[in-house]
Amino acid sequence: MSKILLLEDDTNLNETVTEFLEDEGYEVVSVYDGEEAQEKLYENRYDLLLLDINVPGLNGLELLKESRAQGVVAPAIYITSMDSVEDLEEGFKSGCDDYIRKPFALKELKIRIETLLKRGFYQQRKERIMITGDIAYDISNNELIIKDKSVSMGNKEATLLKLFVKNEGRVLAHELIFDHLWGYDEEPSDSALRTYIKNLRKLIGKDRIVSIKKQGYKFITEK
Repeated sequence: MSKILLLEDDTNLNETVTEFLEDEGYEVVSVYDGEEAQEKLYENRYDLLLLDINVPGLNGLELLKESRAQGVVAPAIYITSMDSVEDLEEGFKSGCDDYIRKPFALKELKIRIETLLKRGFYQQRKERIMITGDIAYDISNNELIIKDKSVSMGNKEATLLKLFVKNEGRVLAHELIFDHLWGYDEEPSDSALRTYIKNLRKLIGKDRIVSIKKQGYKFITEK
């Protein structure tokens, strides 16, 4: 049974969605504000996150951005009344996988959930990503393995490597990396990022992280 975290401050909508999904066979943990959702994310693992954006306290965007920085990889769908391109762009930058606009049909929500869970299922089957012939990344444990031995990393390096692995072959802009690597109470630093990149290159090889001038970095595995 897939476990879903639902964040929705509208009582009627929260209860309607919860009842519908439970009838469809899902386990639903429903909350009404961002802080409570954050606590639930610290306490439990979820297969999918269903997040309203405009909620009391910590909004859905901030919640997901912080959760992604902490290593939460569960697919996320935003429930939103926002409809501008800028809002959509901000949503995907914060780490969401899909969104559904209010008002919506429950059947459409079910289809979107099933699509993301199916994608996540196949991704989870592959628990290790081979970076080179003797270097692997364990997805489930967020662990770097070199010659069958676990290698410890600093928190920033571990978070950065997970971000790279999830986006293999994509150019990640400096701003996106900053958003994932530094919290709201921290000051991003170009020099610090270069240090973390250098530390990772020492572990996995300098050719695995490619610097793209004036754009960012791209992570590639050994073919």
